[in-house]
Amino acid sequence: MTLPCTFGIEEEYLLVDLASGRVQVTPSLTVMRRCREVLGKHFAEEMFRSQVEVVSPVFTSTWEAREFFTLSRQRLQQALAAEGVGLYGAASHPNAPWLKQKARPSAHYRQVFDDYRHVARRSLLNGLHVHVGVPGGCDRMQLINRVVDWLPLFLALSASSPLWEGQETGYMSYRRVICGEWPHMGLPEPLADWAAYERYRALLQRTGSMAEDGDFWWAIRPSRRYPTVELRICDACPNLEDGLCIAALLRHLVEHALAHRQPWAPTNRELRWVTQENYWRAQRHGRHAEFIGIDGQLPVTAEGWLAQLEAQYPVDSMDAERAFSHARQILREGNSADKQLACLREARDNGLSPAQAQRQVIDQVLRQGSCTAASSAA
Repeated sequence: MTLPCTFGIEEEYLLVDLASGRVQVTPSLTVMRRCREVLGKHFAEEMFRSQVEVVSPVFTSTWEAREFFTLSRQRLQQALAAEGVGLYGAASHPNAPWLKQKARPSAHYRQVFDDYRHVARRSLLNGLHVHVGVPGGCDRMQLINRVVDWLPLFLALSASSPLWEGQETGYMSYRRVICGEWPHMGLPEPLADWAAYERYRALLQRTGSMAEDGDFWWAIRPSRRYPTVELRICDACPNLEDGLCIAALLRHLVEHALAHRQPWAPTNRELRWVTQENYWRAQRHGRHAEFIGIDGQLPVTAEGWLAQLEAQYPVDSMDAERAFSHARQILREGNSADKQLACLREARDNGLSPAQAQRQVIDQVLRQGSCTAASSAA
């Protein structure tokens, strides 16, 4: 029997001016100092000066994660509000002037922007990353191969980036469209095991395609810093409960994949095709997509696909039960992308200008991310 896995969560935010709703180009030293003071070792810098990340401790339950992030959001929001700054927790901002944004001045990020130029500059985006700890000796590539087919469902639950440069993009997760411009940021390569992963990495390093300390940015990857698999496909979730739901679902999926080690055939290309197609559908339509189910034949709704996940990996903990319940609620009532679009269209129907309608969306996302909203959702 597999013991319950530990997990950790990383949340990214953009710093916005509360008066105007605009993303700050160069936050003041006071703002950054307050972030460090409030979060301490859980604060991390991101690519842009206008972006911060909260890195959690290791959790053993959703309750622990809720307590940590509720308190972190509350303290950070209060500290930054005194400086007129808010935390924008959706994956994309409706009208951020990305060309004006400043890169973080560290040597690492200077290299990233030198290497990837416009692709890096366009990536003013927030993601939700979830680490799940695995036992020693676990072949993490084989584990990833057993769970990768479900990743588009996680994207459909989290999608929060329908707007870009003042426009409706037609995608529920435009963040993942931009992610597709980067190398090694899509679905993981179908590598049979850890030995194949090491050979592939060595090939890229030997040919100058990856630095010695470089990393893959796959939608799910084996972390190089921790003994975990790291989910990276998800858009940032303004509503804390949505992010907690996703973390608990991933933990549940990994635990079952560890306990029931189904054989994986690297020659089964059709499964790869199905996953890639579902990935595109999740980007484009989110929860409204018809997905190719686990039988590979009949299309299913997102809610039907979630039911297939629950049938294949039955609920065996209170955390998992609550996660499936909340996931069904998201799929019935809408994810952040749905709510942003509904807010935008309602504002337009009420006669507001495009700029005013976008400001309504910004305010809605800020409210969704507030500690009060997170607490009441629990």
